Amino acid sequence: MALTKARANQANNAIAAIFFIQGIVGVTQIPRIPELIDQVGADFGIWGLISGLAGLGGMLGLLYTSRLIARFGTKNVTIVGGAGQALFVMALIFAHDPITYLVFTALGALSGSTLNISINSQSVALQKALNRVIIGRFHASWSIGATLSAILSGFLATFMPLWIHLMLIPGLGIAALFIFGRNLLVASEDGHGQGQSKGKKQSFFKMPGQVWLLSAGLFTGVFGELAMMDWSAVYAKNVLLLDAGRGAIPYAAFSTAMIIGRLSINKLGSKWHISTVARVAGLLAGISLAAGVTLGSILATTNQDAALIAVAICFFFAGLGSAPMVPSFFSAAGYVKGLNTAQVLARMSFMNSIAIIGAKYLMGALALNVGLTLAFAFPVLTFLAAGVLAGMVAKRAKASETLNSAYPATGAMSVVED
Repeated sequence: MALTKARANQANNAIAAIFFIQGIVGVTQIPRIPELIDQVGADFGIWGLISGLAGLGGMLGLLYTSRLIARFGTKNVTIVGGAGQALFVMALIFAHDPITYLVFTALGALSGSTLNISINSQSVALQKALNRVIIGRFHASWSIGATLSAILSGFLATFMPLWIHLMLIPGLGIAALFIFGRNLLVASEDGHGQGQSKGKKQSFFKMPGQVWLLSAGLFTGVFGELAMMDWSAVYAKNVLLLDAGRGAIPYAAFSTAMIIGRLSINKLGSKWHISTVARVAGLLAGISLAAGVTLGSILATTNQDAALIAVAICFFFAGLGSAPMVPSFFSAAGYVKGLNTAQVLARMSFMNSIAIIGAKYLMGALALNVGLTLAFAFPVLTFLAAGVLAGMVAKRAKASETLNSAYPATGAMSVVED
């Protein structure tokens, strides 16, 4: 079944909307993390452990998501996974101890991992149909949603009770998922859910060497972004001594830069391989993050406003550097021989989840034992490592012009027709 231009545009807008909604819902609690830490009665070490162990839920989702997609299609899995993630954000208002919070966040991670694999499979499938790189636009949509959510949530935190906030935003997100999800690619269009892919079955853990490389790249590229989500508000409160409203500004600056960076991927990709762009960006992200947390801790003791400005500027450049990381490694998942895109993404995300569990615990332990400023050295190093790994991917990939038109379908895929 061929896609008309009108249908391709309709699906394009729907996928972008789902990424946007995911960004809104997934980030809404970030400015209120200090309140959630107090609510569950956790120190930094316990908080890091909870954040890491919650990834077990995501790992469980990754083990069965490709089977769900094969049976029900990416459209249905995306809608159900997104709704589940939003429901468990709402459930956080009932978590008043670390164990309950862990259960809810693990279930949310399970739903979120299901959503991530299915919606990214849709994006790569549509990218093949359009015969040009568009994945950066979708990840930019997530960043736009995340930025607006951080700004809005910082504002709401100044007057709205936590429970109302966490009921309102995810509830609206669920409604939007069902509205926009109607226009996602169906099984006959994206090659999932009707048995179009006839490749031989492989053990989940039997992976080509390139998948291990992409998995390592995904982890190092995404951990800095996750560290910003988990710890930027805590850093703003405990180191910069800011209230919840102003404390949302550093992360908002980071997310705004990610929007700009991801919207620039297509243009940059026309001149350089996306992994080459990511190689330089990793260096920028690592240096900028290191400069931001260092300057912030120095200036906060004498001038809070100057500290906030310095951190916001540095985090902005860190966001620019972070922008191409995940898209570059996700895009490369489209040309691994022997596996379709959903299979590669599931394996990459599973290995990433294993690494994230330990990394988040280590981040919390570092924050507790050496201080949050020094703890940020960890994501600084992962950003730098991501740049190195992106360079390795670039060397192994085809030339940029060939790659941009060679994303294989996740199954049978038609072309766009007038």
